[in-house]
Amino acid sequence: MKWVTRLYVHVDRTACPWLIKRFVDPKAEFLFVPVEKIEETVKKEKAIPYDAPGVELGHHDGKCSFDAIVEKYKIKDPAVLELAKIVRAADTDTVEAAPEAAGLEAVMTGLGIVSKDDYETIAKASLVYDAFYTNCKLRLIREKHKTEIEKLDRKERREFLKRKLAE
Repeated sequence: MKWVTRLYVHVDRTACPWLIKRFVDPKAEFLFVPVEKIEETVKKEKAIPYDAPGVELGHHDGKCSFDAIVEKYKIKDPAVLELAKIVRAADTDTVEAAPEAAGLEAVMTGLGIVSKDDYETIAKASLVYDAFYTNCKLRLIREKHKTEIEKLDRKERREFLKRKLAE
């Protein structure tokens, strides 16, 4: 399936391709067009629009497009739900809502500047979102197994966390 959004991707428009590829449509293709060409591209390419004015998978009620995709496709992964808080905070100018948000916004700004185009930006951003997702999973594992983890030395803790991530 093809997906279309505005040119010059930033936080939400780099997070959404990562989310779509991993949880919705592994074979997704992404198109980046001027905002005034989105409707035309949707019709011509039979593409799903996201993070554009007036679309279903856009900003609504203080939430961002990442949230809209999570909700529409009923993604229940707890780490994705944690990551959504970070993406939302970074993308909706509420960086105080998640400690990682300012860093995510800074990294995506930098990637957008150093990349030759939006395709390169989302390719580079994918590793960043993999890392944030893993960190969210680790946070949840640490919360769940706090008592067990406290009893382990550094090496045992690392192995324990790696095993739990693999489950």
